[in-house]
Amino acid sequence: MTDQNTASTGKRFSSFKLDADITINDQVVHPAGTEIQVRRPGAGELRGVDISATISKCDFTQIEKIAPRITLPILHKEHIAVMDPADFVQLGGEIIDFLLPKVVRQAASQPE
Repeated sequence: MTDQNTASTGKRFSSFKLDADITINDQVVHPAGTEIQVRRPGAGELRGVDISATISKCDFTQIEKIAPRITLPILHKEHIAVMDPADFVQLGGEIIDFLLPKVVRQAASQPE
């Protein structure tokens, strides 16, 4: 996972590389190793999304709603439906990290 902060725009991005190809109708749409960039969503991009289900359950339907709005290359619903489970967990983790308040992320990263 890569974390990037851009001072001039204030946008926050992170990225991960696909472990497996995303294949639709026997055609590789995104090959393994493709870097997927995930952008911090704005409040309006979360319209219609159950944030609590996204955070607590990594709910497929909620991730499927958010991902096309904040990924580059764009991961559409049909891409997410055929993703390798490990790649889906990576994607969900990136999205969840953006939705957690800073204090929660900091507390989770502190050693006990």
